[in-house]
Amino acid sequence: MVVKRLAGWVLVWMMIGCVWLTSAIADPAPTGKRYSEQYRPPVSYGNAELRGQDFSGQTLRLAEFANANLNRVNFSNADLTGAAMSASTMTDTNLSGASLSQAMLDQIFFIRVDLSDANLSNAILLRSEFQDVNITGADFSDAILDRAQAKELCKVARGVNSKTGVETQESLGCP
Repeated sequence: MVVKRLAGWVLVWMMIGCVWLTSAIADPAPTGKRYSEQYRPPVSYGNAELRGQDFSGQTLRLAEFANANLNRVNFSNADLTGAAMSASTMTDTNLSGASLSQAMLDQIFFIRVDLSDANLSNAILLRSEFQDVNITGADFSDAILDRAQAKELCKVARGVNSKTGVETQESLGCP
C-alpha cells in the first residue's frame, strides 16, 4: 500500500518536472498573434551534411542535428537550447558562447572543438569523448557526464562563464 502511494507521488512529481522542463525551454509568452505565427516547429537537420556552415548567432532552439556532419561548423553565440545533436561528428567546430542548455550531446566525439564560454547546464553528454577541446569559461552545471569524462575535463578546466558567472571547475565538480 505504501509502495503504491509512493509510486503515485513519484509519478506526479515526474509529470510536474516534465511540465516545468517544457515551460523552461518554451518560446516566450503569447503575443496575441495566431498560434502558427508565434510558434514554429523545431528545425531538423538530422543526417545532414553541414560541414563548414555558419550558424553563428542564430536561434536554433530545439533544433535537431542528430547523426549530422558538424565538422568545421560555426555555432558561436547561437541559441541551441534543447537541441538534439546525438551521434553527430564534431571536428574543429566552434561552439564558443553558445547556449547548449538542456541539449542532447550524447555519443559525440568532440575533436578540437571550441566550447569556451558555452553554457552546457543541464545538457546530456553521456558516451561522448573530448580530445583537445577548449572549455575555458564553459558552464557544465548539472550536466550529465560520465565520471571519466568529467575527470579528464577537470585537467583543462579554467575560467568563469561570462553569462552565468559559474567557474568551469566548479560546474564540473573538480576537486
